Amino acid sequence: MLPGFKTYCYDDRLSILCLPSLELRRLHIDLIMCYKIVYSIVDVKFDDFFKRSSVVATRGHAFKLFKEHSTNNIRLGLAFFSQRIIYIWNALPEIVDFSSLWSFKRTVKLVDFTSFLKCF
Repeated sequence: MLPGFKTYCYDDRLSILCLPSLELRRLHIDLIMCYKIVYSIVDVKFDDFFKRSSVVATRGHAFKLFKEHSTNNIRLGLAFFSQRIIYIWNALPEIVDFSSLWSFKRTVKLVDFTSFLKCF
């Protein structure tokens, strides 16, 4: 829709405009929603989506989630929110600040998620 950008491919347009990909923006939004559920900022029951990990000594942060093995076909795929976000949430490095929502949003943007993205 921008004049002069019609000839460029999606990746080139993103790099010229210094914008993250749609997939990366979705991943950030998913992590922010997961934070809101874990810290009860939204009116959603934590137990409906996640279980806390019982492992105390872990690498990374102390807010790890347990991934249940599901036999339900709907939850088997990575399309279901609670299934697709757990591996990424548990892989967050120690640089991510969990002290407030604002600091979480700010520090999660500093993390390299290329190993979790399909497009890159």
